Amino acid sequence: MQDDRIALGLDLLRSLEHDELSVADAVDRLETVSTHPAVTREILDTAEKRGIIERKDGIIRPKHSEFVSYESQVVQKDGEFECQRCGAGLSTGHFIKYDAGELGPFGSSCIRKVTGRD
Repeated sequence: MQDDRIALGLDLLRSLEHDELSVADAVDRLETVSTHPAVTREILDTAEKRGIIERKDGIIRPKHSEFVSYESQVVQKDGEFECQRCGAGLSTGHFIKYDAGELGPFGSSCIRKVTGRD
């Protein structure tokens, strides 16, 4: 299970649409994968070792972003959901399909925040 979360976190970092962001902002996004500090730390360490990100002085710079395609990777599902990022109740959940699995649900504004579109 932890390996799945690591792979999902790496996919998320690979798809960030930022030139740079603070470690705190990166952790905010990674908390949608796991709120366990050791898992978050392992995701960041692994991403740095694999060349997915560069980390220096509290700043993370994605090295090669593969932006999320909203047309093919984001799926909307109707139902009763709780946003993975902010905890708000949702009647439509937005899910991101990555190679490692599905991440979500998110509300329409939180999915944009998680991917870096806002």
